[in-house]
Amino acid sequence: MIADLADELRAASLRVTQPRLAVLAALHDHPHVDTDTVIELVRADRPHVSHQAIYDVLRALAGAGLIRRIQPAGATARYERRVGDNHHHVVCRSCGAIADVDCAVGHTPCLTASGDHGFVVDEAEVVYWGTCPDCSEGN
Repeated sequence: MIADLADELRAASLRVTQPRLAVLAALHDHPHVDTDTVIELVRADRPHVSHQAIYDVLRALAGAGLIRRIQPAGATARYERRVGDNHHHVVCRSCGAIADVDCAVGHTPCLTASGDHGFVVDEAEVVYWGTCPDCSEGN
């Protein structure tokens, strides 16, 4: 897997560094985690990596399109490796769990804005809110 991650970095014209590889690996195994969790995951194996280095890596990877930063209303920013498609998310109002939801297949009404003001729309951000199965069982 590390060789594949290194190839992704090179393809995005980014230097291959241990912090970048560690962040990509952490997000591969743990989608939709916040910055603090990324820091914990990376520093579990590489305690010498600074908080600032991880913030810088997250910014560089998101800028290069290798990860996606999402921030549902009222929540902290989260990061995921699933990029390049127009998927959405479902968020639990109780515990904050997040899961991917594929966009409509075929005609995608979410990409047809009722008034685009001259913009060329290439992505829509839709967040579904509800209660996850674990939280629903507790009620």
